[in-house]
Amino acid sequence: MSRASSDKKPVGFGTHITAGGLAGAMEALCCQPLDTIKVRMQLSKSGRLPGTKPRGFLATGAMIVRRETPLALYKGLGAVLSGIVPKMATRFASFETYKRWLADPETGHTAVGSIFLAGLGAGTTEAVLVVNPMEVVKIRLQAQMHSLADPLETPQYRNAGHAVYKIVREEGFSVLYRGVTLTALRQATNQGANFTAYQELKKFAHKQQPELTDLPTYQHMIIGLISGAMGPFSNAPIDTIKTRLQKSSFPTDMSAISRITSIASDMWRQEGVHSFYKGITPRVLRVAPGQAVVFAVYERVRRLIERVKEVSDEDDRYSE
Repeated sequence: MSRASSDKKPVGFGTHITAGGLAGAMEALCCQPLDTIKVRMQLSKSGRLPGTKPRGFLATGAMIVRRETPLALYKGLGAVLSGIVPKMATRFASFETYKRWLADPETGHTAVGSIFLAGLGAGTTEAVLVVNPMEVVKIRLQAQMHSLADPLETPQYRNAGHAVYKIVREEGFSVLYRGVTLTALRQATNQGANFTAYQELKKFAHKQQPELTDLPTYQHMIIGLISGAMGPFSNAPIDTIKTRLQKSSFPTDMSAISRITSIASDMWRQEGVHSFYKGITPRVLRVAPGQAVVFAVYERVRRLIERVKEVSDEDDRYSE
């Protein structure tokens, strides 16, 4: 066992909030344009007519910039930033909690299967508590095709706060949880694959470099990049259906399964199987680098906080 894995105190909840929040904010600032392009591609009906092709990643981005200015690529950023701190705090804190519960009581070791289950639990927890309401608001803002350069062109939703107010007032609070089952399924599979791959690759890296107490930042980024790419490929159809479900309006008496079935069958019939993978390119380009940023910043901030605490504890001992 490497020095990195021994004699380490459990990370406190406050550390998860601080490190996770900063990591998430940095991820959002770096990757929001890719997420906006992904959402527009998933909502696009291009390619339905015979002989036509769906609008691609670069073409979609160029169209947004041309029609709505480059700032339009950051539509929905307010909703993301307002939810990113509780989202990341919930993700890391719940993962570590579930991982500890599933660890062997005698050795403290957590098996690969248990790490995957802890990731599933963390993804489900963050989806229900934070992600779904945040994404309903974000998608409504991103779907607005208005030019930010024209002050006379008034959007339906001015900002994240206005969107929440208007959605709840006109459609009811429950709309913020529309698609929560699909969101939970997507987040669970994402974090199950993400945390399992990250933990195992990190463990492998330590075995190859037993002299290192902590891996360098660039290695955390590479490991995060690889682990982050696994989720999108496994659940792209779920994410596309979820996006259309959260954007659309349905009769109040229509059940959730009926809505999902209606969207999926319509996509299959009118756009074909490739429609379920619309936006996969920007999603991978968004999620994989995003996880590289998240894990690198999280590990860095966590180490800094731990070192500050160690120095503080030493000062307290000397002052006694």
